Amino acid sequence: MRTRGLGRAGAVVATAGAVLAAGPLVAPAQAASGPSGISAKGAFLLDSGPNKTLWSKAADTKREMASTTKIMAAAVVVTTKGVDLNRKITVKQAYRDYVARNGASTADLKTGDKLTVRQLLYGMMLPSGCDAAYALADAFGSGSTTSARTKSFISKMNKKAADLGMKNTKFDSFDGISTTGKNYSTPRDMAKLARHALANSALREVVKAPKTVQKATNGRTYTWYNTNKLLGSYKGVVGIKTGTGTKAGPCLVFAATRDKRTVVGVILNSANRYPDATKMLDWAFKQKTPTKVTLRQLPPGAQQD
Repeated sequence: MRTRGLGRAGAVVATAGAVLAAGPLVAPAQAASGPSGISAKGAFLLDSGPNKTLWSKAADTKREMASTTKIMAAAVVVTTKGVDLNRKITVKQAYRDYVARNGASTADLKTGDKLTVRQLLYGMMLPSGCDAAYALADAFGSGSTTSARTKSFISKMNKKAADLGMKNTKFDSFDGISTTGKNYSTPRDMAKLARHALANSALREVVKAPKTVQKATNGRTYTWYNTNKLLGSYKGVVGIKTGTGTKAGPCLVFAATRDKRTVVGVILNSANRYPDATKMLDWAFKQKTPTKVTLRQLPPGAQQD
C-alpha cells in the first residue's frame, strides 16, 4: 500500500535475508554532448569537488520529489548546532499511527523503544522510514506540541533550502508526504542539497550503508536495508536516497566516487531510474565500455521505495 506513492509499509526486523541477483542493466556508449537515452523528466549531474555542472535535463523545472525530501530532514538534524547523535529518543505511538494512517514507508519502530538520533537517521534513510522521520522532526523542532514541533522542523528545512540557494524548492512535510501539494524541488536544487549532505561525515556514513543492524536500549534488534539498489551494484556509489510518488514518479538522488572524484546525480520522475543513473555515471566518468549492472536485490519483506 502506498501513500502518494511513498512506498509500501514494511521493514525487516532481526535476521538479515539473502541478497539475490537481478537482470543486467546496460548503459549505452558515451555521447559527446551528454548521456543519451535518459528517460527521466528531470535530471542533473554535478562534479561535486569544483561544484561544476556536467549535464542537465529540465534542471530548473519544479517537480515533486517524494522521499528524497528526507535528505533535507537528515541535513537539518546533523547540522543542528551542538547536535548529539547519541541522544536517545523514545518512540511514540503517534509515529506508528502516522505510518498506519498514511500507508507510508516505515522502519517499523516499536512504541516505547529508545533509539539514538544516529540510529533514527539510519531508520529514515535506509528503509525510508516515515516513522523515523517523524521522530526526528518531533525531537528537533521547537514548540509545546508535536504539531508545533513538526511545523517548526519543516520551517528549518525551508530555511536551510534558502541558505543553500535552493531557489525553486519548497517543503511542506518532513518526509515527502505532502499536506498541501507544495512539496517540490528541481534537479539542480536537489544536487545542491546532495552535495551539502555528503559534506557531513556522519550522514555520509549513513547513506552509503547497504544494510544496518541496530539495537534499541531494550535489546530489540532492527535490521534495515537501503532501498537504493544502485548502492553495491555500480562501482563507487556512495548513496544517497530513493523516492517514489504518484505524482513524483520514481526518483533517485545518487553519488559515486572514483579516483577521489565525486559525481552527484539527480533523477526526478523516471520510468527507468537505475538504467538512467548507470548511463549518467558512465558518461560522467568517461566510461568507454557500457557498464553492465546487476542490481542488488532486497530480501522478501524489506521496504521498497
